Amino acid sequence: MTAAATVELDGYPFAPKTVEVNGHVMSYVDEGDPDAPPVLLVHGNPTWSFYYRSLLRSLPGLGRRVIAPDHIGMGRSDKPALGDYPHTLARRVEDLTAFVDALGLSRPISLVVHDWGGPIGLSWAADHPGAVDRIVVLNTGAFPLPHDHGLPWMLRAARLPVVSDVLVRRLNAFSLGALVMGTGQKWLPREARRGLLAPYARPEDRVAVHAFVQDIPLGPDDPAHPVLERLDERLAVLDTLPVQVHWGMKDPVFDGDILAHLEQRLPHAEVHRYPDAGHYVLEDVPGPIVERVGAFLAGPSAEPA
Repeated sequence: MTAAATVELDGYPFAPKTVEVNGHVMSYVDEGDPDAPPVLLVHGNPTWSFYYRSLLRSLPGLGRRVIAPDHIGMGRSDKPALGDYPHTLARRVEDLTAFVDALGLSRPISLVVHDWGGPIGLSWAADHPGAVDRIVVLNTGAFPLPHDHGLPWMLRAARLPVVSDVLVRRLNAFSLGALVMGTGQKWLPREARRGLLAPYARPEDRVAVHAFVQDIPLGPDDPAHPVLERLDERLAVLDTLPVQVHWGMKDPVFDGDILAHLEQRLPHAEVHRYPDAGHYVLEDVPGPIVERVGAFLAGPSAEPA
C-alpha cells in the first residue's frame, strides 16, 4: 500500500493510503488506533470520503479506527474509462468486499452509509452479518424505488443518453446541482463546496459520477434492480443489529416517504429526523449527528443472530 497524491483541503487534513482492489487502485483514509474497533464509512454519489470529515476527525478520539474508502472512479481512487470498469452496483459491492478483505478487518465493523453507499454497504453487511457490530444510515435507499416515487428533474435529465453526457460529464451539472439541491441551507459553506467538487475538475474525472446516475434502476430490467431487490429481502437480517438512522427531511429524492419504507423494514432502528436538513445531512447538521453517532457506537453490541 502506498500513499495517494493529495491536494490540501480545508477540514480534510488526512493522508490517504491506497490498496489494489479487483485490478484498480482504491484510495482510502485510515485514522485512529489500528487495533481499535473499526468504523467503515461508505460514501455515495457525487461525494467521496471528504463528506465524512467530521466523523474522521471525531471518532478516533472516542477510541475508534475510522476507515473511509473512495469508490473506484471517485475521490482519489483510480478513474478508469467507461469501457475499463463496469460501474455497476454489483461490482461496487464486490469491490467493498475485496477492500475489507484486503485490510484484514477481523473485528466486528461498525458501518456508516449514505446515498449509494447505502445499497453498497448494506448489501455487504447483509451477506456478512457476523462481521457487523452496528449500522448508521444517512439518507439512502436500500430497496427499489416505490412505483409511485418519481425522480427529480435533475436526475431524470442526468439519465438522458446524449443530454446527460453534456450535463454531467462536460458541464459537471450534477455535482454542482447537488450543492444546491442537496442542502436545506441557502448554500453549503465554501469548505464543503470546494471539497466535494475537488476530485471532479475534468470531464474524464466524472465518468463514475455519470455512471452512478445511469445505474439508478427504474424497472426490473435495469442491472441494479436485482441487487436492490435481494437487499430488500435481506434487510430483516440487519434489523437484528443495532441501527441508527439520521435523515434530512428536505431531501428531494430520499424523502419522508422513503424513510417510512425504511422504517417498515428496520422497525427496531433508532431514527433521528432533521426537518431543516437536506440530502447532505452530515453537512447540514454535523454537530448533532457526530454527537449521536459517537454515543451510539459506544453502546452495547447486539447478541449474535
